[in-house]
Amino acid sequence: MAKSGEKAGGKGGTGKKGADADPAAKQVVATNRRARFDYEIVDTFEAGISLLGPEVKSLREGRANLGDAFATIHRGEAWLEKLHIAPYEPATRANPADPQRRRKLLLHRREIDRLDGRIAEKGLTLIPLNLYFRRGRAKVELALARGKHRHDKRDAIRRREQDREARRAMRRHRR
Repeated sequence: MAKSGEKAGGKGGTGKKGADADPAAKQVVATNRRARFDYEIVDTFEAGISLLGPEVKSLREGRANLGDAFATIHRGEAWLEKLHIAPYEPATRANPADPQRRRKLLLHRREIDRLDGRIAEKGLTLIPLNLYFRRGRAKVELALARGKHRHDKRDAIRRREQDREARRAMRRHRR
């Protein structure tokens, strides 16, 4: 018989595991930090990724790099290119794979058609912002983005420095 405050048949507690308590929560694997600096983000989308088993295991270990990655639309399908997923060592000996191979993105036909039209007419590009797991599925957050010019980047740096200085001044003033 269970004591008061304990669940019957268990060791007590809520039955939830630490950070995995919310199944809809994102488990971020990789982030493209330069994307927001190099590009002006117009819109964002979530897409699934078609991966091989060892690639999923490697992602779960956090061994991915979004540095040079970008997405293209070719023959009515969306593809993620130059995403580097390090080989999963225990599976690599029997099944070597190219770490930067093209990976298919899983989007609805309407989304692909809309993205294709916007990329073609406005000179926009698709770049990945985050790579994460949601409910056990690998997902990528894609951004429809326009490249910034050098003077835009300088303005961003100047604004960031001014904000930093203002925060420092506020902290000194509070003391």
